[in-house]
This record gives sequence, C-alpha cells and structure tokens, in this order.
Amino acid sequence: MKTSKLFALLPEYVCTPDGMSIDKDGSLILACPNYADPRMPGCILKIDKNKNITKWVDVPTREDTGLACPMGIEFGPDGDLYICDNQGWSGAEELQSKGRILRLKIENGKVVKTTVVADGMEHPNGIRIRGNHIYVTQSMLSKVKDPSGLLVSCVYRFHLEDENIQITNTLEDKNILTTFLTYNKDCQYGVDGIEFDRNGDLLIGNFGDGAVYRIKFNGDGSVRENKIWAQDPSQLQTTDGMIMDDDGNLYIADFSANAVGKIYPDGRVERIAQSPDSDGFNGELDQPGEPIIWNGKLILSCFDLVTGPDKVNTKHELPATLAELDI
Repeated sequence: MKTSKLFALLPEYVCTPDGMSIDKDGSLILACPNYADPRMPGCILKIDKNKNITKWVDVPTREDTGLACPMGIEFGPDGDLYICDNQGWSGAEELQSKGRILRLKIENGKVVKTTVVADGMEHPNGIRIRGNHIYVTQSMLSKVKDPSGLLVSCVYRFHLEDENIQITNTLEDKNILTTFLTYNKDCQYGVDGIEFDRNGDLLIGNFGDGAVYRIKFNGDGSVRENKIWAQDPSQLQTTDGMIMDDDGNLYIADFSANAVGKIYPDGRVERIAQSPDSDGFNGELDQPGEPIIWNGKLILSCFDLVTGPDKVNTKHELPATLAELDI
C-alpha cells in the first residue's frame, strides 16, 4: 500500500476541514465547517500553487443560528461557488433542518452576493454540478420511515438558477432525484460521496454500507437505473468524499477506516492506503473526509473529529491537516 505524506498543517482558525474544489486559476479551495469548535467561523481557504494558505472568505451565516458550516463545494460555470451548508451535522436539536445550499459570488476576496438556492435541509453533504443542474447528497431523511426501519437518504437535484426552494425533508420534495436505504444497522448514515463518471452516470457513495451506486439517466433526465456498482467490505468500509481521475478510477475517502479506496473502471475495489490512529502531523490519514486530484497528487482533508467503535480515530487534535498521496 501507499504511504501518505503531510501536505499542510492548517492555520489556527481551522479545526475541521472538509470539501475541496479547484478554482479557475488552479488554486485549491478548501471548505472548513469547523465543527470541533463552533466559535470558529465556517470559512473557505485558498491554497496557491506554492502552497501558500490564506482565508478566502468567511461563509455568510444563517441569521437565526449565527452559523455557517460549509461541507461540499463546487464551482458553477460562471465562477460562483455553490456550498452545502450542513448546519445539522452535529445533531444539535436547535440546528435540525437548518441546512442550506448557498451560491456565493466572490470578488477580490469578498462575498458580493449570497443566494440561498435551497433552505430547510436536514443534512446536505456532497455536491456536484453537471449541465444546468446541481446534485446534492443528503445523508439523512429522518422524517421518512421505511417499513424496514432502515435509514433513508437521498440525492436532490436543483437548477443552477433556483432560489429559495423550501425543503421539507419528506418524499413530497419534488427536487428529490432518487432515494436509498442504508442496510448496515451498525452505521446508519446514508449517502455522502458524489461524482460523475466519464459516461455522465452519477456515482453515489452510501457511507454506512461502503457501497457505490451508479445512477443512469433517461434522455429527459429522469432516473433509468439506480444499482450498486461496487462494494467490497474487506477493502472499503465507508464512502465519504470521492473523485475520479482521467482514466476512470474513483478514489474514495474511507472515513471510518483512516484509509483511501480505489475503484477501477471494472468495479474492482482496492484499499491503496491506510493509517493507524494518529494526530496526522506527519501526514497520516487522520479520518480522511474528501479527496481531490491537484497538480498530480491526491490531496485529502482530514476531518479528525468523529469517534466510536467502528472508527479508527479516537480523538481530535490541532492543528488540522491535509495529507497527500502519489497516484
């Protein structure tokens, strides 16, 4: 297996890094929801080609909570940044169903316009844009009670120009593209990672099951097929953020196992790197949450916060870190 290296120790105003994207100038953009310390504003960092790290912007907060918690991020075709503001991630009762999809116009390091695409979401997590639409994983639909008793989660689809859509987190929401069940009763956490493949199929990771689903579309954009494409518990425990390379290989942050999985175009799953519990200061995979390919390397944000019997991680440490892998 490969050994990860330290890419960066993050500044003191970051305690929880997560989603990443690349801007038009080739800089690495990092979302920091900062769940480990809610006193730290949720912010977006910019890392240039020389690895200089600066705070790009603080994300506009929600008026009634005073918080912003940016997880998945993606640039739209006009350069606006779309953000999954996952306020309810911590489980705090007062933050439930306060999640938003935000669209930020940023000029010269300042947010000059904020558009709320959707509001009232329970658990918006990962985001991708294709054509004129935004695709968002929502890891929980707690209001939806399946006869099996298993957790239901879903993918939403919005138009790039949508504004102020009020989400009910029920099956009545017309923006729901498709739903999922998580079968692993020991980890009832639903869809998370999201990516499009070279054929335009949508790949979705069901976190608790460590499964990647492939969604195929009809010509009118409706779902033709939603089936498991890849799953191997011996190689991939959980499916957090994911990114596909130019050869059709899918890299997945295996959050609970402190590992990285690789799925080949034929669906074969291989664990390519794994770290023991650590502080991550030497580049270990310290609960990786999101991968991205940047300048020929696989960069991983280390969430380093969640503990439990199924997690390698046992505690949170600062400074927060990014790791890198040769691919």
